[in-house]
Order: sequence, then structure tokens, then C-alpha cells
Amino acid sequence: MSLGLAPPAARRRPSLTPMIDVVFLLLVFFMLAARMGAEVALPVAGGAGGTAEWSGPPRLVDIRPEALTLNGVETPLEGLAEALTPLVEDPAADPVVLRPRDGADLQRVIEVIETLSAAGYTQPILVE
Repeated sequence: MSLGLAPPAARRRPSLTPMIDVVFLLLVFFMLAARMGAEVALPVAGGAGGTAEWSGPPRLVDIRPEALTLNGVETPLEGLAEALTPLVEDPAADPVVLRPRDGADLQRVIEVIETLSAAGYTQPILVE
């Protein structure tokens, strides 16, 4: 005697393929987003812990988002090392004071430090 009820359907096991796909996508994402390689350190003296001694004329570089000034005179980044030449005796020993202003971001400060380092200025002092 049949009551019109269908027989119960067999239960299917859930497929693991979509979950494995998601795990591999996350793995690839985090591998690409992770920082690969060695950390880069910029030697900067500053504050009370600075070791550089001051001698000679002032060498204050104000770093702004769009412009640089050396002792109050606007100077392009490419010409900064050349503009500092008459103010220093030994670029490796004479410090240069760097002061970020008007919301200058860290990348801009690093560009200035790298430019000075390439020209032989190894004693930057970073102040607020």
C-alpha cells in the first residue's frame, strides 16, 4: 500500500573542492602580500641619543610634501647635495639636520635621506 510519499533521498557528502579553492586563494594572496626580502635600515641620528657633533654653518633642510628648503632657500631634491657642498667640510662627518614640515610623509623623508646618502652625507639628523 502506497501513501504517495517519496522514498527518502540519499544524503550527499559536502564537496571539499570549494573550500580547498578558497584556502589556496588565501595562501596565494598572503604570499604575494607578505614582505619578501631583508629589512632596510636607514642610519639616522636624532634627539638626545644623537652622536654627531655640530660644526660649521647651519645645514637645516625643511622637508615639505612639494618642496625642500635649505636654510630657508627653496632647493630641488636633485640639487640638494650640490647646495650643501659649500656648507660642509667633510660630507661623511658633518651632520645635516632634516625637519619634516606641513605633513611631509615618511616616503618623502626617505627620498631625501637616500639622496643625501648617495652623495656621501652619512650623518643625517632627524628632528621634529
